Amino acid sequence: MKEKIAELISKNIEGVDASDIIASIEIPPRPDMGDYAFPCFRLAKIMRKAPNMIAADIKEQIGDVDFIEKIDVAGAYLNFYIKKDIFVKTMIEAANSVNFGCSDLGDGQTICIDYSSPNVAKNFHVGHLRTTIIGNSLYKIYSKLGYKVVRINHLGDWGTQFGKLIVAYKAWGTKEAVEKDGIAELMKLYVKFHEEADKNPELVDEARAWFNKMENGDEEALSIWQWFKDISLVEYKRTYNLLGMDFDYYLGESFYRDKCQAVVDKVKAAGLLKESEGAMIVDLSDYDMAPCIITKKDGSSIYATRDLAAIFYRKDTYNFSKCLYVTGQEQKLHFAQVFKVVELLGNEWAKDQLVHIPYGLVSLEGAKLSTRSGNIIYAEDILKDAIAKSLEIITEKSPNLPNKEDVAKKVGVGAVLFNDLYNQRIKDVSFSWNKVLNFDGETGPYVQYTHARCCSVVRMDENFDSSAPVNYDLITEQDAIELLKEINRFPAVIKDAADKYEPSIVARFAVDVAQAFNKFYNSTRINVDDRDLKNARVMLTYLTKNTIAEALNLLGIEAPEAM
Repeated sequence: MKEKIAELISKNIEGVDASDIIASIEIPPRPDMGDYAFPCFRLAKIMRKAPNMIAADIKEQIGDVDFIEKIDVAGAYLNFYIKKDIFVKTMIEAANSVNFGCSDLGDGQTICIDYSSPNVAKNFHVGHLRTTIIGNSLYKIYSKLGYKVVRINHLGDWGTQFGKLIVAYKAWGTKEAVEKDGIAELMKLYVKFHEEADKNPELVDEARAWFNKMENGDEEALSIWQWFKDISLVEYKRTYNLLGMDFDYYLGESFYRDKCQAVVDKVKAAGLLKESEGAMIVDLSDYDMAPCIITKKDGSSIYATRDLAAIFYRKDTYNFSKCLYVTGQEQKLHFAQVFKVVELLGNEWAKDQLVHIPYGLVSLEGAKLSTRSGNIIYAEDILKDAIAKSLEIITEKSPNLPNKEDVAKKVGVGAVLFNDLYNQRIKDVSFSWNKVLNFDGETGPYVQYTHARCCSVVRMDENFDSSAPVNYDLITEQDAIELLKEINRFPAVIKDAADKYEPSIVARFAVDVAQAFNKFYNSTRINVDDRDLKNARVMLTYLTKNTIAEALNLLGIEAPEAM
């Protein structure tokens, strides 16, 4: 319907496309102000008239239209009132389409997303959850818009820290202890190294020497490193399984180590490579940035070198239209430096195809979260605690619910994910069990419960057929109309979330739809004797169910059919 209105307006304004107009069309805050509104402020410069005069002129030029009941001018706004039966018919048919929310916008284009990327031999802690959750949601959102999305887990599996870990393992570790306790034992050895290195600085030199051996292909060094990596991946994949997520490629920093020399050669050939205190750098002072280090004093690569190698490999391999990096905002400078070097090497595409997507920190309220050492809080512990707490709540509220454990997993994991994604990604996230698992607030369990309620309504009507004709004249209640309006925002919401790299737009939409449905549910009797009326209201419930389920899916959250 917005497209039809935009087309009407564009026909009566020279020099403005319908695609530009549609982005400005709003849904008024109150039903009495119309179904859609178009502000004319932005046309004042183009038409050299006051916005209210422009609105009046456009109204007159549009005249009578078969699907519009009336058009009002309210200051600088054009308020459109759509004929209710046409409005309802258009919205229900759109929302009942198999491809509702889908788009061919990304047809033939590839987007690479670099996210999660934990450091091998270190625990997958709560800080890794944000990048993993946000990246997975963006993957689903772009896939919905027709893009081919390549999910890359750029593991932190190369660097001096492995030299330190090898030194620690050889000095204080045993194969049996590492095999038994996995990452927990590797973390102990890493901590032990730093404690001992404070007393004996020569250990740091020894660690550098072992990393140099890795860089030079030493068989023993690489064998131990590969063992550490394999142990780590087993634990990481256990967390990913809990989250219901996967990746197309686990291509960590080590994958690019044999590609780093080509980067150095490329930078040198471009005349950008300079020596600085023994290291080789690209001077970025002209761009108000610190230098980008290409190789360290000993000639070994650094993460910037490997990121540069990764960019060129991905461009050559996938020919991406965008490559997104979902990391904490503390890495903003690093990516600005790396992207600038790519651009300075003559790649203009770096300006708009390489995108850093930063996010805020996670703070944790209370002391109930499971911790194994110090202040580190592990992602797997949080997810398991959320599942356990959800099972307690579900057992209390619905003791006879079948498959309680499965539902608890969906609710618990979903609650953690929704708590993160409901917030704008750049903002810090506050984690509180009381808030996260609240079935009544703007939370994951609230949206999931609304979906389950919709499923129950549809199940109870054994004669309901989603393909059967609907008498659109019967949907007249304002709460029903408002619910349909919310549902029909879905395609625009998905595109907006993609344009802004902002899954919270989808999460907040899911809450809006759930709230609109519950208002409709509480004000309108659905199980009535009139078959046509009942079918129309169950159809609206069915569309709500589908929309909520798909919105949650775009967030990486499952929607239980009973709770």
